[in-house]
Amino acid sequence: MAPLLKKRFTGDEIRVKSRSELASEIENLIIEKTRETGIELSGLERRDLLTVLLNEVLAGNSSEDVAEKNKAARDTKKGDAKETVSLAKERLQPLLMEHIDASAASEMERGELSEQISEVVSELMVQEKINLNLKEQRQLVTMLLNDMLGLGPLEPLLADESITDIMVNGPKQVYVERNGKLELTDVQFRDQAHLMNICTRIVTAIGRRVDESTPLCDARLADGSRVNIIIPPLAIDGASISIRKFSKKKITLDRMIETQNLSPEMATVLKIAAASRLNILISGGTGSGKTTMLNALSRLIDPGERVVTIEDAAELQLQQPHVVRLETRPPNLEGQGEITMRDLVKNSLRMRPDRIILGEVRGAEALDVLQAMNTGHDGSMCTLHANRPREALTRLENMVNMGSSNLPSKAIRTQIASAVDLIVQVARMRDGVRRVQAITEVVGMEGDVITTQDLFVYEFEGEDETGKLRGNFRSTGVRPHFTPKAEYFGLHRALLEAM
Repeated sequence: MAPLLKKRFTGDEIRVKSRSELASEIENLIIEKTRETGIELSGLERRDLLTVLLNEVLAGNSSEDVAEKNKAARDTKKGDAKETVSLAKERLQPLLMEHIDASAASEMERGELSEQISEVVSELMVQEKINLNLKEQRQLVTMLLNDMLGLGPLEPLLADESITDIMVNGPKQVYVERNGKLELTDVQFRDQAHLMNICTRIVTAIGRRVDESTPLCDARLADGSRVNIIIPPLAIDGASISIRKFSKKKITLDRMIETQNLSPEMATVLKIAAASRLNILISGGTGSGKTTMLNALSRLIDPGERVVTIEDAAELQLQQPHVVRLETRPPNLEGQGEITMRDLVKNSLRMRPDRIILGEVRGAEALDVLQAMNTGHDGSMCTLHANRPREALTRLENMVNMGSSNLPSKAIRTQIASAVDLIVQVARMRDGVRRVQAITEVVGMEGDVITTQDLFVYEFEGEDETGKLRGNFRSTGVRPHFTPKAEYFGLHRALLEAM
């Protein structure tokens, strides 16, 4: 009967009722249940049962109150401790800089500098009459160290492997993406000057600058994470930093099967496509997993091939021994010295590549990429922003027009149809999971139109009680147009089995 009482009486009801009111209700419940079950109780037995149940209800509520109060006390204590350490940091940081040479500190190993900061902090705490326990003092030293060598408040977020993106919207608002969902953190900068100091530290490490004359900048961190910075007056509410973290985990197609990003059959077809030297275009929206898919596919390239990668900010993780990595360069303050993606694509053709991999096609370089694919550089791969395979082809056509407005539309489409073999459409869906929405093959031309056929599609069926989408990766059952290529490499049987 005790579980029934817990369902019958909530904590709030118990708090507002008197002991006699509870006793009366419990006694009525006992009478009701003994009649239903046919159990006979004497008056004494009923009174004893009433006493036991009443005490259980009151004790259970009391323990819930105590648990809630203890949790609230712990949360308050934790918040108070964090605020205490932050206040101590604000007081001691200016004094610390008087005792430590910043230029010399930048040359020190992290462990050596940590010891030096710890010694100085101990002395300053005595001098300033600041009382911290050992744990709080360690936190203080770590925060000061991160401000001197690292990216200050962002360091714990960079160290958290569950976080994929970090978004700073001014000094008092920092979001992260974890498991495909955005979360507001409690991380803050002291003020706008503190945030600008971190921005400057990021860009100076790679020989760039960000100020009023150049208020936006693409950069990368030492670990390969991609960074975009935009500052006032363009960013109205304060400097904005967007960090796409460099994943230390090796993402493979097999791993993507485990996380249900695609089906085993889809992975098999993509492995065969890469081995058969098909030209592959990966299409998707922002944050959909295009670069992740490109990294996974690039792992399938034969180690004996010479691969040239071209990116705005180097983030591809090719493991092959013969890789040449190229990166664009922005113009200097005088507007000179810019090296564009198109410049690098043209130059790469003189470097005897077996395959060319572009991090992202964005503009006029699309024409040169198509020409490369059509002139012996089979097996090349690139990504672009589009929400559907057909839109990807339209965007590619528009970008070719940027590079050569004289070409008629039919000629451009013919180039695209002969160059691109496969489109892998990826998406981040509303449950935060990244999935391959479609694998679409470019078949050829019919009149003025590029013809395609879907090999696989993701069919949405609904969502479960946790909000996760339910669906199936389905083969369309068509015979791939590239079957003869797969047969040349001895892979056609495996291809047809996967379909």
